[in-house]
Amino acid sequence: MAPTDRIVPRFAAEPPQESLPYGQWAETLQAELLPAFLRLEDETEDDDDLPEGGIGELGEISWYPDRTWGGRTFVPATCSTSTGVELYGVVSFAPATDEHEEPAHFSAVADWTTETAALNPEWTIDLCEEVIGGWRGEPGQVAAMTLVWGKPTGTTGAYTATAELGDLTVDRSNLIDGRFTLLAPDGYQGDTLTVVCWSADHTERGRESLYEEDAAD
Repeated sequence: MAPTDRIVPRFAAEPPQESLPYGQWAETLQAELLPAFLRLEDETEDDDDLPEGGIGELGEISWYPDRTWGGRTFVPATCSTSTGVELYGVVSFAPATDEHEEPAHFSAVADWTTETAALNPEWTIDLCEEVIGGWRGEPGQVAAMTLVWGKPTGTTGAYTATAELGDLTVDRSNLIDGRFTLLAPDGYQGDTLTVVCWSADHTERGRESLYEEDAAD
């Protein structure tokens, strides 16, 4: 096989290792994420983009599949509020290396949006993203290693999700309870990420760019 001219990280993260968080583990993750959500209330107190009532009361947290990269495991989440705002965030930690250890060095980040699937019925996939690192490629070129999580909207029969950078598939993850998490390079050599959902027979069930202007094009 001839050498490739397309040097970019593909399938860089470990596939999900666990089911979606539940029970005591979900409570542990929630205890790490809630302070990050609550800090948003202070940071957005005078933000005119929020609806009347501000961020509002938090609803139930929805967890997404884990991905591990660079020695840390990332577990994303979303949370709808009483004013229609969607909070989203990621809890990361150093995973245990054997059965006698516990995960350690927890950290959490969070953000919010008023652009929700409920207000955008044309969306085929509801997506969130968070840049978690960088990958230096050819001189002067850096890819943003981006965690992308979400779910297809409506009843689509989706089985797996892929991340595409230009014409190259750079990650894949099967859906767990209708949700997926991808970890892929973005913004590299002029290409940006597109997420595609597929059925078990490889029929495309949804496609969304991370960038609104790309979707419009």
